[in-house]
Amino acid sequence: MTATLTKAHTPRKDTRRRGPDSRPAARRRNWAGGLAGWFWLVVVAVPLYWMVITSFKPRSGYYASNPLVPTGDPTLENYRLVIESDFVGYFVNSVVVTLGAVVPAVTISFMAAYAIVRGRHLRSLRAMNGLFLMGLAIPLQATIIPVYLIIIRLNLYDSLLALILPSIAFAIPLSVLVLSNFIRDVPKELFDSMRVDGATEWTTLWRLAAPLTRPAILTVTIFNGLTIWNGFLLPLVLTQSPDRRTLPLALWTFQGEYGVNVPAVLASVVLSTLPVLVLYAFGRRQLLSGLTAGFSR
Repeated sequence: MTATLTKAHTPRKDTRRRGPDSRPAARRRNWAGGLAGWFWLVVVAVPLYWMVITSFKPRSGYYASNPLVPTGDPTLENYRLVIESDFVGYFVNSVVVTLGAVVPAVTISFMAAYAIVRGRHLRSLRAMNGLFLMGLAIPLQATIIPVYLIIIRLNLYDSLLALILPSIAFAIPLSVLVLSNFIRDVPKELFDSMRVDGATEWTTLWRLAAPLTRPAILTVTIFNGLTIWNGFLLPLVLTQSPDRRTLPLALWTFQGEYGVNVPAVLASVVLSTLPVLVLYAFGRRQLLSGLTAGFSR
């Protein structure tokens, strides 16, 4: 009896031959995708390599040497020149403008996204959502003159606040769009259970919606931070004094009447890129999880 049951429950081996197209998907190699990835790596890595090695070259021998060959006599003179050219002051201005714009923009966008998705006055909130979406269709370059006139009327010209306020306004539309999509994917039953337990809207916002949408919040924070950190047009138009310059605008310091100190410019670019690399090193996991979650939805 036992032998019969064992024989009956023994799975039969599939003796059919499998063709070349029936291999598991995990074993198939995407040669085209791999080659495209390596090509894109070269496209990105070569300019970075050139930027780093050129920052250590002397200005006198820059044009006489091969741009892709490291110099035999590296020097830190370019970095010393950059630091002595009030680099610290430009760096502090960029930090103040970036933090002063990103923190309010993300906070306001998160509360607006929650109100649009879970608010009770749906008609007015839908109209507000459409207003935010219209903001995505208006580029910064098209509004620079009205922004300039508004800043002049507010007596904010040549100040860091003149850079912070427009940056907040232009960061909100995309942030609301991304955050509202993530909040919409949170099950409605969770919000209803919080309300049944007596939680207020403010408590539900910060204790339920905020933790569940943390990858999206970090994603829009990093994106807006990079955009504002690299901004050039607003500092160029809305500031005039050298002590109000940010890092992108400070690159003009190394432009002379008859030429540009290319190694010094690239040394400044390397120093200004280091905070971005540190930010990415600490937030890459949350950023990647937020991006993949957005694609999976």
